[in-house]
Amino acid sequence: MTLARRIAPGVAAVFTSRRTRNAARWIAEHRRKLGGGPHRVLYFHQVDDPYSHLASQVLRELIARYEIEIEPHLVGPPPDEAAPERARLEAFARKDAADIAPGYRLVFPRRDLPADARLVEEASRLLAGAIAAGSFVDVAAHVGAALWDAERSSLDGLAATAPPADAAATRAAIEGGNALRRRLGHYLGAMFHYGGEWYWGVDRLWHLERRLQALGALRSGADASPIVARPDFGGQPVAVAGSERQLVLEFYISLRSPYTYIAMERVYALAQRYPVELSLRPLLPMVMRGLPIPRAKRIYITLDTKREADDVGVPFGRVCDPVGRPVERAFSLYRWARWRGLAAEFLLSFARGAFAEGIDAGEDAGLRRVVERIGLSWSEAREHLDREGWRDELDDNRQALLAMGLWGVPSFRLLGGDGEADFCTWGQDRIWLVEAQMRKRLDVGGGAR
Repeated sequence: MTLARRIAPGVAAVFTSRRTRNAARWIAEHRRKLGGGPHRVLYFHQVDDPYSHLASQVLRELIARYEIEIEPHLVGPPPDEAAPERARLEAFARKDAADIAPGYRLVFPRRDLPADARLVEEASRLLAGAIAAGSFVDVAAHVGAALWDAERSSLDGLAATAPPADAAATRAAIEGGNALRRRLGHYLGAMFHYGGEWYWGVDRLWHLERRLQALGALRSGADASPIVARPDFGGQPVAVAGSERQLVLEFYISLRSPYTYIAMERVYALAQRYPVELSLRPLLPMVMRGLPIPRAKRIYITLDTKREADDVGVPFGRVCDPVGRPVERAFSLYRWARWRGLAAEFLLSFARGAFAEGIDAGEDAGLRRVVERIGLSWSEAREHLDREGWRDELDDNRQALLAMGLWGVPSFRLLGGDGEADFCTWGQDRIWLVEAQMRKRLDVGGGAR
């Protein structure tokens, strides 16, 4: 093991620790108080981004509940290096926003096509003018609704009451927003930034709310529950009579994805609670498939995973990056572990070692620990170690994922249910959506809590 790999888990543990995060938050709050400023939340809005439209619908409630100022900025799409599958990303975002909106009690229309470019230009000018006039929070959701419903007359009506900026001022506003976003270390729209931390849209809003509440920024008498909460179906086993109602859940996995790791136990538990067959579909990490991950994206994903992991009680932080040889060695053993009936356990053991325990599975000692703690024999494992023949299966899984319009992990495909089309989605924060689809297809009563 090289010195860099030996010390990397300790460095990552410090970087992601609650102590480090709390110290950074204390410094940010101390600076705010010294400067006499308000709790100022920067919000970065991409006009043609579905997630930005969802976020715009909660801005007024955020101000109503918290003693904060929202400083809005217009931004363009993420740069190419942060969006290597741009067409798929944009198509998925439209579908995903429509899928999650009802569960979040928000609104987004189902549509196959992107927003009309001319309407995007008009909406951008309206919102640039609203920022200049200090009325962005009041009009952003209305502008977004008109844009995504393709209602030019509604945009014209808004323009009559809120004069739009000219084209040059709008371009300058977007360029300035892009520069600020880049300087602060991000790349997406629908992003909230407060005191050095990033929060993505409505999906991460509760992390921001919890921080503001800890600072005493909740207004007197205001509701302290999350403005947008992920639906919770209770976690109890569900029995459904009749084997004909079985479902199949395909779980697309990468052993280098921290989001996949923190999803694994929840997905395994979900498959135990419902009459569903879990089909594991591993594939190579994105960088081993030629898709780049820029530094800002890696940093954000790591810190965001830590917050999400803490919320679901999954250990995370002592990271020993398994890219390359560790992943290849693991997959050389995967088919053998599956034959022994321990495929799911093997993948979880490897991922926990990589992301929570700093185990270097590129070394025999590390991989041996991954293997033996789930009851497999290391001596038997060595007979299969480093053999080829596993790559075709992973490439088949990659092709299946691309055919679904997806490319990242963890992803899910749910099959089954009378007359129901396959349901596909992406993200560890969409497990609730997969469960909602299961309940619908199994005709299970009772709503989310």
